[in-house]
Amino acid sequence: MRQLQLFRTLILRPLRRDLLRTVLTVISVGLGVGVVIAIDLAGDAATGSFRSSLETLVGKTDLEVVANGGVDEQWIARLSALPVNARFAPVIETQGLVERVGSVTVYGVDFVSQRAEAGASTPSLRSLDSTAIVSSGLARRMGINVGNHVSVTLRDRAQTFEVARIADAKDAEFVLIDIAEAQRALDEYGKLDRIEIFVSPHEDFSHVERAVRATLPAGYRVEKPGTRSQENQRMLRAFRWNLRVLSYISLVVGAFLIYNTISVSVVRRRPEIGVLRALGAGRRWVFWLFLGEALLFGLAGSLAGIALGRIMAGGAVGLIAETVNSLYVSSRPAEVALNSFAVVTAIIAGMAVALFSALAPAREAMQVAPVEAMGRGAHEHHARTHAGRNLLWAVLAAVTAAVVSQGGPIDGKPIAGYAATLLAVAAMALAAPAVVTGLAAGTRAASRFLFGPEGLLAVRGLAAALARTSVIVGALATAIAMMASVGIMVGSFRETVIVWLNTQLRADLYVRPAARGGAGEHPALSAEVPAIVSAVPGVESVDVFHAMEFEYEGQRATLGAGKADIVRRYGRLRFLAGENRDAILRSLAGQDRVIISEPFANKHGVHANDTISLALGDRLVKVTVAGIYYDYSSERGLVIFDRSTLLKYLPNLPATNLAIYARPGANPADLRYAVEARLAGHRVVVAPNRALRQNAVTIFDRTFAITYALEGVAIAVAMLGAANSLLAMVLDRRRELGLLRYLGAAPAQLRRMILLEAGFVGIAANLLGMALGFILSLVLIYVINKQSFGWTIQFHPPFALLGAASALVWLATVLAGIYPARAAARLNPIEVIHEE
Repeated sequence: MRQLQLFRTLILRPLRRDLLRTVLTVISVGLGVGVVIAIDLAGDAATGSFRSSLETLVGKTDLEVVANGGVDEQWIARLSALPVNARFAPVIETQGLVERVGSVTVYGVDFVSQRAEAGASTPSLRSLDSTAIVSSGLARRMGINVGNHVSVTLRDRAQTFEVARIADAKDAEFVLIDIAEAQRALDEYGKLDRIEIFVSPHEDFSHVERAVRATLPAGYRVEKPGTRSQENQRMLRAFRWNLRVLSYISLVVGAFLIYNTISVSVVRRRPEIGVLRALGAGRRWVFWLFLGEALLFGLAGSLAGIALGRIMAGGAVGLIAETVNSLYVSSRPAEVALNSFAVVTAIIAGMAVALFSALAPAREAMQVAPVEAMGRGAHEHHARTHAGRNLLWAVLAAVTAAVVSQGGPIDGKPIAGYAATLLAVAAMALAAPAVVTGLAAGTRAASRFLFGPEGLLAVRGLAAALARTSVIVGALATAIAMMASVGIMVGSFRETVIVWLNTQLRADLYVRPAARGGAGEHPALSAEVPAIVSAVPGVESVDVFHAMEFEYEGQRATLGAGKADIVRRYGRLRFLAGENRDAILRSLAGQDRVIISEPFANKHGVHANDTISLALGDRLVKVTVAGIYYDYSSERGLVIFDRSTLLKYLPNLPATNLAIYARPGANPADLRYAVEARLAGHRVVVAPNRALRQNAVTIFDRTFAITYALEGVAIAVAMLGAANSLLAMVLDRRRELGLLRYLGAAPAQLRRMILLEAGFVGIAANLLGMALGFILSLVLIYVINKQSFGWTIQFHPPFALLGAASALVWLATVLAGIYPARAAARLNPIEVIHEE
């Protein structure tokens, strides 16, 4: 009971008295925790559910037969003849364009067998070619019912179906048509995307699996139905992991602020601590007293962070979902749901950060001797005398960071890069006291010359309060460093992508289906489209490109094919240093040779002249890697054949894109109108070169919008911390400031002195933060990015943007000092001297 009373007197009462500082600290922790929760909740919602929507209608599948390039439908009969108690169902899955909705999954299933299984719930045999089953979620969104018609664009042609049934599938959106009609609409007779296997409960599952595997050719795979979902989650792991680490920046900044708050609390209560120690209070009790204060901040901040995180998740889910759909896999975002795991995570994160950051100040509090407790300045003297030692520790941490950064990824995660980043931040924090001391000594004369006595007192005051000043500088510098490093990484990446686009996109016009596919989806063009375009007057060459998703070593990538000779004559494809572009492209035609993208090479450890085995249709094909080229379109990776070679193995693979090169002297705008006129009966998009480049840059900027938002929150937390810390310095220096007023200093002079201190803190933080930011950007670009995504990014710091951001942060720091400056100016010198 006495302990609680002392805690209330020594801790709670001062917190209520300094209510503004208490609220600022809680908000800072709340923002840090809120960002972590928001990224987790938004990430879960943005990735949605990867479970097949078809399960809700036909039941859970036990096994699936799949193959790169599709499954020959003849295997349905062969598998059905096996002496096993199982049902084999053919499935086609593609993306269709639905008016007023956009891209929707379209399934082709065997309505005949489904009708036999499910009775009258499927369309009648007389109308299989003109009817469809629509999911309840899509029907609600479109406002349609049974008997209405729905228009779906498949293979760039509009198809109209009568809605025969609304399938209850919760929020899933899909359209079901008969498999024969799907093959006709897609012009893929005899081809399936997969065969689904339903094993009878009375049958031996392993016996069925062995029998199926023994029957199928080498290029076919038998998978559990959850395999694709697991692949999706594995693909997104690095992306979500990096986002999660980025979200922890705000918590790291918040840790500095809690450290500073508890440190100030210890300094201001040293007399009380001395009295308690003199009256017999043990060191451990004093230690837990201040840890209790930190845990109180952590708990309050965590509870606030839960509410803030739920609000921020609603805004973040859209940004993350766009990135997921653009770069990884198509997934409709689910509702943001605050679950018990997120709540527990928030509380643990807030409490853990608070506890860790308060350990050093609490330990300092328990070591206060009763005799020393009444003496002011011992804490600051200790900080000044240890600045040199801390600088040596900073050098050691920096060297360790450099060594650690050379480590490879662990389970696909750049753990060494993250550890090096943390060590670099620690090195900066340890170096902050020495940097502040050095800057104060170096600018003392200039400050007096430029700003008079207020400038001199401001510099001396910050150097005298080194323990508090260095923590403020460290917190703000951490936020600035993260802002600068991510800004340099994104700016360098953006410049690299723009240069790559200039070399990659050389055609005058590009044609693609109107149904825009997400990552891993490649809507096809009708078979006659390439010939139609080639016959348009003014067209010199047409590069017909085929693309499809395929699997290699358990990971998905893109398999493509184009006319290597056209790429050689018109393009500027860049290969890794030392590789002969012209010779590589000449070697592809008609040969089992491929070029691969840099991410594919890095992900699978493949080098030029290596031989790899690719499953194409029902066979395994050994191909030689002719070269490795730079590519930034997908971190999945690409394997590119010459068109003549790939069509030898997959003759029915449809074209997905066309690149049109105009004759010399032809007007690209007129040529575009002519192509559009010839393709008027097809749902395609004809895009000029410039529009395609602009769209690519727009997608890039949208992809990194979430990172800018996270940086903004970290800066906001640092600004709150700066205001909090400057106010604490004013309150803790009441005697000094009151004495200045007593000796004749005007309120305006005190106000100016505090604002100059805030400006000095901003300058010191900017110098440290920018220096650390440049170092961290190297880790981001050459370690974390390389190990996570496999891209080579050229170093292009956006100096203008960094300068503007630095000036803005400095201005915000000065503005954060306005309230503390006004508080200092309002001090009554008589009351302060009387208190002393």
